[in-house]
Amino acid sequence: MNFSAKIAVVGSGYWGKNLVRNFNNLGSLHTICDTNPATLESFAEQYPHVRGVSQYDRVINDPEISGVALATPAPTHAGLARQAMLAGKDVYVEKPLCLSEQEGEELNTLARKENRILMVGHLLWYHPVVLKLKELVDQGELGRIQYIYSNRLNLGKLRREENVLWSFAPHDISVILGLTGEMPESIRAQGGNYLHQQIADTTVTLLTFSSGIRAHIFVSWLHPFKEQKLVVVGDRQMAVFDDTAPWEEKLQLYPHSIDWNGNVPVAHKAEALQVEVEQDEPLRAECAHFLECIDTRRQPRTDGEEGLRVLTVLNACQASLEQEKKIEMFREIDRDDVFVHPSAEVDSGTTIEKGTTIWHFSHVLKGCRIGSRCKIGQNVVVGPNVEIGKGCKIQNNVSVYEGVTLGDNVFCGPSMVFTNVMNPRAAISRKNEYCTTTVGDGVTFGANCTIVGGTTIGEYAFIGAGTVVIDDVPAYALMVGNPARQIGWMSRFGKKMDLPMEGNGEYVCPDTGDFYVLKQGVVLLEQK
Repeated sequence: MNFSAKIAVVGSGYWGKNLVRNFNNLGSLHTICDTNPATLESFAEQYPHVRGVSQYDRVINDPEISGVALATPAPTHAGLARQAMLAGKDVYVEKPLCLSEQEGEELNTLARKENRILMVGHLLWYHPVVLKLKELVDQGELGRIQYIYSNRLNLGKLRREENVLWSFAPHDISVILGLTGEMPESIRAQGGNYLHQQIADTTVTLLTFSSGIRAHIFVSWLHPFKEQKLVVVGDRQMAVFDDTAPWEEKLQLYPHSIDWNGNVPVAHKAEALQVEVEQDEPLRAECAHFLECIDTRRQPRTDGEEGLRVLTVLNACQASLEQEKKIEMFREIDRDDVFVHPSAEVDSGTTIEKGTTIWHFSHVLKGCRIGSRCKIGQNVVVGPNVEIGKGCKIQNNVSVYEGVTLGDNVFCGPSMVFTNVMNPRAAISRKNEYCTTTVGDGVTFGANCTIVGGTTIGEYAFIGAGTVVIDDVPAYALMVGNPARQIGWMSRFGKKMDLPMEGNGEYVCPDTGDFYVLKQGVVLLEQK
């Protein structure tokens, strides 16, 4: 099949070189992008007709390139994919899609908005055996699915940028979710760190589904031999996919049966039946599928939404591993469209309105009220008894303590601090002395700034990064330094206004047309 799409492979190391080979064999390789000059030089000898570049900008700004295949480290996936789609390129991302569900949702939203193909490299869904197994399950050949387990074991390749769960398990999670057609309702993961204190070398994960199906995933890179096996147990037949077996033996069915003699189950074993499957290289099929989707504009088999589902399960597995407890998935608070990450905690007696998302390891204590469309980042503590308006964004590592009230559309930058006690002592409780801090609508707090309790922050004030606020702040004021001092005025749009610090003045925002009047040191938004 001839494809019109031209592809740039970004990252051509351990796995990327395989993408280079396959896209080249399919006649679609246009550019190889890698930061290692020696790597580019080596590929120039192998593929003299293919351009090699070290700058990503040269990829996304080239009108001849229609698709980008990313095989870079996982922390770079979200940023590179976003840049490519904004530049009008379709994107293939090696697993995982990215590292956080928030990033994954944003990528899927962007793909829909820009009408871009977003595909994730979950390779097993391009393996002919897995496709055949899915066909057998859907046709009811195995009966009702009861249990699935997978083993992905080997000695090496040992990694330091990710643990074995993130390295080995995404493919198995993807297949299990596809075979069951549902997300798990709970997850329990355990593991061991033997070569590095912070990196798991072996993990076992149990997935429980509302349909009654259970599954476990055993992954390890400290195993004496290689094993890649998936077993699907139905009440009529059992299927075994052994990816290390010769091709003709990779998929076998076992029509075992269970009879009951009184109250005693009796197993009847049957000979294995080999299932014929047409041979094909999965990676070549995956690359061809991406090219076909670019040409036809149809959704990939493993699109961004499928990638997000796998990522959600992966993060829940990681949370269970770290917290050493079962993680309950997809809890709904008050409204159907509120999302609370499985690792987050929300106490009873809270009110959380529609459209709000609460991410990893955050805790909302009792008595809190959070408005609609808020985004609560990772490792955030809210409350108790805190009120947060609608549309607020609270970035990672922020604590909004009792006594603090946030208006609508307030932005709290990473690691900024609210205090609520003026003279704290570890040995003396001062819960009856909490200060009151009131924050107006539209205020921005920069990263690592500190707001001392007992202050009032006027609407649309802008507090610079690292600033320490010890007194009240006027509306629209731009504050910097320690202690904070005012250096100007900020518009609602977030741009510095050409107004004097004192006296009177007028300003029209070129971005919104808003008309501001400064009267005796007070800024007011008026209709002209």
